[in-house]
Amino acid sequence: MDNLKVTCYSGHTCAERPMSFLRRGIEYKVEEIEEAWQEPGKRLFKVVAQDRTLFALCYNEATDRWAVAKLV
Repeated sequence: MDNLKVTCYSGHTCAERPMSFLRRGIEYKVEEIEEAWQEPGKRLFKVVAQDRTLFALCYNEATDRWAVAKLV
């Protein structure tokens, strides 16, 4: 399990968009959100980090937790 901490902008909704995240001791700044969508109880984001790595971030509203996956 990743030790994940996400810093996000929360405007009119909680976890509106991720701005950076700390994964395995490395901080990644979100340079671009390529795609954002919602599923029941979840907010999902396909993001490009500052090092151009592509990640999928998922915010689970019920547990108030984030999950991340590195995309190839």
